[in-house]
Amino acid sequence: MPTQSTDHIRTFLVDDHPAILEAIRNRINDTLDVEVCGTATSSEEAFRQIEELEPDTAVIDISLEDAHGLDLVQNLQSQCPEIQIVVYSMYDEMVYAERAIQAGASGYLMKDQPTEELIEAIRVVDKGEVFLSREMASQILNKVARGESSEPSFPIEDFTDRELAVFQMLGEGCSIEEIQDRLNLARKTVETYRRRAKEKLGFESVSKLLQFAVQWASAPGAGKRVSSGPVESSGAATGEENSVPEEVSTDSQDNQ
Repeated sequence: MPTQSTDHIRTFLVDDHPAILEAIRNRINDTLDVEVCGTATSSEEAFRQIEELEPDTAVIDISLEDAHGLDLVQNLQSQCPEIQIVVYSMYDEMVYAERAIQAGASGYLMKDQPTEELIEAIRVVDKGEVFLSREMASQILNKVARGESSEPSFPIEDFTDRELAVFQMLGEGCSIEEIQDRLNLARKTVETYRRRAKEKLGFESVSKLLQFAVQWASAPGAGKRVSSGPVESSGAATGEENSVPEEVSTDSQDNQ
């Protein structure tokens, strides 16, 4: 590891793809002001190392092998609030960016952006500011200014955090057993979230839901992205979606 300097921003990387971790680490370590102090491929490993290493910032993917990335963000925000977090994901910012900010992240960047944008995001959040695309920042600030939540533009935006996590994992090919293990939920709870997602999307069967989930997960981030820039932070938005829902009971049989 390079000799640490007080001028360096120490960042920790979390991604379940080792090749991506290595590529990002190498690019970041080429800079003069940012250095990677550690990496992890799982939520459990990341939490343990981050508590030990105390980095200035952390870059976290949403899809992890043992948990959902936003759960890790919430846990870190609770236990290590001084660490500034950038969520770095393949998933569309229009679906996940606001949820990430509410969970405690200070920035959201999609993986189709150059690594230089990620480095800039790290610099911005380290100064206590929020990093979002101009389009996403405008949408969030407009909602805050109105003091209300706008109507969702498509049903997936109306999912709760847990419904969205289950839907995402279904699209990634995870079984019910794998989802319950990664999210630490009972099987019936996972089935309930699956049923609610199916009903909100208007599908009559789970098979139709699964087909759509796979299509959605394999083709995220459609549409043109505007250049990223800092937005002055005034604190994360609050609301019911900011907390991880407790387990819910099933009130009807899921449509198999």
